[in-house]
Amino acid sequence: MAKPIAIEVYNPNGKYRVVSTKSMPGTRWINLLIEQDCRVEICTQKKTILSVEDIIALIGDKCDGVIGQLTEDWGETLFAALSRAGGKAFSNMAVGYNNVDVNAANKHGVAVGNTPGVLTETTAELAASLSVAAARRIVEADQFMRAGLYDGWLPHLFVGNLLKGQTVGVIGAGRIGSAYARMMVEGFKMNLIYYDLYQSTRLEKFVTAYGEFLRANGEQPVTWKRAASMDEVLREADVISLHPILDKTTYHLINKESLATMKKEAILINCSRGPVVDEVALVEHLKQNPMFRAGLDVFEDEPYMKPGLADMKNAVVVPHIASASKWTREGMATLAALNVLGKIKGYPVWGDPNRVEPFLNENAPPPAASPSIVNAKALGLPVSKL
Repeated sequence: MAKPIAIEVYNPNGKYRVVSTKSMPGTRWINLLIEQDCRVEICTQKKTILSVEDIIALIGDKCDGVIGQLTEDWGETLFAALSRAGGKAFSNMAVGYNNVDVNAANKHGVAVGNTPGVLTETTAELAASLSVAAARRIVEADQFMRAGLYDGWLPHLFVGNLLKGQTVGVIGAGRIGSAYARMMVEGFKMNLIYYDLYQSTRLEKFVTAYGEFLRANGEQPVTWKRAASMDEVLREADVISLHPILDKTTYHLINKESLATMKKEAILINCSRGPVVDEVALVEHLKQNPMFRAGLDVFEDEPYMKPGLADMKNAVVVPHIASASKWTREGMATLAALNVLGKIKGYPVWGDPNRVEPFLNENAPPPAASPSIVNAKALGLPVSKL
C-alpha cells in the first residue's frame, strides 16, 4: 500500500479536484481555480522530485486534472492513472515538455499544457548575466573575497574579458535567442553573428537601427551577420549562447570537435537544454583551456553534474533558474492552472500561446480559454475565436 502523501487543501467542497504536485509561487493561480469551483490539493511532501508512485497516490481514485513539473516522468503509467481517475487535463509548469510522452497522453485523451510566452525576457536576462559573470570572473572573485584572501589591489588580479566591441554568437535565434542578442548588442555594443534555420528579420532590423543610432552619435556602429553554418559562429564569436530546441539533431550539438573550433578564450553559455552540450567533453575542454569559460543553467543529467565540473573555476554553474523571476514563475503557475481549468470547463484553446498578456492581467478576468495545449490538434480541441 502506497504511503500517504502530505497535502494542503483549498476549497475542500469544490466540484472539481485539481492536484498540484508542488507548491507554486503566488496565490492567483489558486484563487482562479477556487473561483471556478475547484478543490485544490497541493503536495507538501518534503521531496524534491516525486516518483511515479508518489504521483499515482496523489491522483487517487478521482482527479479532474494535475499541474506537474518538468522533473516528473509523465508517461503511460501516469496518464493511464489520471484517465482511470476521470482526469482529462495535465499541464507542466514549464515551456518544455521533454518529460511528457505526448503520444501516451493522446492515447488516454489527456490534454497536455505548457507555459510559453512568459519566459522570454527572464531567460534571456539570465543568459546575459551568466555571460557577464563568466567574462568578468565574478564568481571566482566573490569566493576569493569570502575566503579572506584579498590583501590588496594587484594588476593581474582576476583579469577577465571586455565585452564591448567583441562578437556575440547566438545559435537559435528564436524568441529567447533574439532577446538575448538584443540585450548584448544594445547593452554592451557587441557585434552579432547568429545561426538559425530561419532568418530573424526583426533581429537584423534592430541591430541595423542601433548601429545607425551609434554612427549618428559619433560611435562605432555595431554589425550583424547571419552565419551559413553553426561552425562559422563557433569560429568567429567571443561569447556563444545556445538557444536551440532539444531533439535528435541538437543532442550533443556542442561536443569535443565543436569546442575545438571555438576561440581559446571564448565563453559558452547554455540556458536551453542540458543534453545540447556533451558535458564530459566540456569538462575536459575547461581543464585543458583555463582561459575558456562557461556559464551553465542546465545540465545533461539534472540534478547532477558530470564529474569534475564542480571543480572548474572557469565555469559558472547555477541550478536551472533561468525562469526564476517572481513575475515569470507566478505567471507560469497561472498559465498552468488555466490550462487545466480550461479543459475541465470545456473551453477552447487560445489561438496564440505566446500572446499570454490577457491571462496575466490581474485587473481583469482571464479569457475563457486554455492558454497553451500542445496536443490540441491531436485531440481535436477547438481553437478560441477571442
